[in-house]
Amino acid sequence: MIFAAGLGTRLKPITDSIPKALVPINGKPLLQLVIEKLKAAGFDEVIVNIHHFPDQIIDFLKANDNFGIRIEVSDERDQLLDTGGGIRKVASFFDDGKPFLVHNVDILSNADLRELYNQHLRTNSLATLVVSKRDTFRYLLFDDNLRLNGWINEKTGETKPVGLHKPELYNKLAFSGIQVLSPQVFDLMKELEPKFPIMDFYLSNAPTQLISGFIPADYKMLDVGKLNVLDEAEKFVRAQSFE
Repeated sequence: MIFAAGLGTRLKPITDSIPKALVPINGKPLLQLVIEKLKAAGFDEVIVNIHHFPDQIIDFLKANDNFGIRIEVSDERDQLLDTGGGIRKVASFFDDGKPFLVHNVDILSNADLRELYNQHLRTNSLATLVVSKRDTFRYLLFDDNLRLNGWINEKTGETKPVGLHKPELYNKLAFSGIQVLSPQVFDLMKELEPKFPIMDFYLSNAPTQLISGFIPADYKMLDVGKLNVLDEAEKFVRAQSFE
């Protein structure tokens, strides 16, 4: 699944006329870069959620013949469902009982997606999150076995889940917007509201479910969420292989 429904407010004024997914980087829209990376890793069935200028994304996929693979869209134009709700809405797409990968459209990286998927299978986790050591103020907290235990906002001191003890004892890692989920998540989501963030879902289930971190070797990533990153993104794409 590719998350492409966001409003892209940090990329205004570009996103006043196009969706974030179609912002071009080195001559290719972000959505195309992610699709090509997924294809290169062996993924051949993709669903893309849409909300902001949805018809532009539909037309783009159609004009490119869905890049030669099965691509469907999940229409959220009536209501943005956040990351967790967006995943639950497409449960019927993931009907083969196998784990599935979710990728933010605005993340460029050199992560080996096949290795990520295989790592998820090896650990039998509920979810495996690509994480890294980078500067932010919101961190996921992992133990030495890279099992998720909590979250901290270092600006406010807020921690999750409520009652988390001694957050300073954990490894602080930043989520990279790429994850693999086991289909068991859908059973655990049944009683939740239609709209919810996936990270809150993970944190509420972390005490009883194995949610793992994955740090790719020689990891490089870029969050293409702000205007001042676009030049860096051009250089990043030129330096990486998305073929």
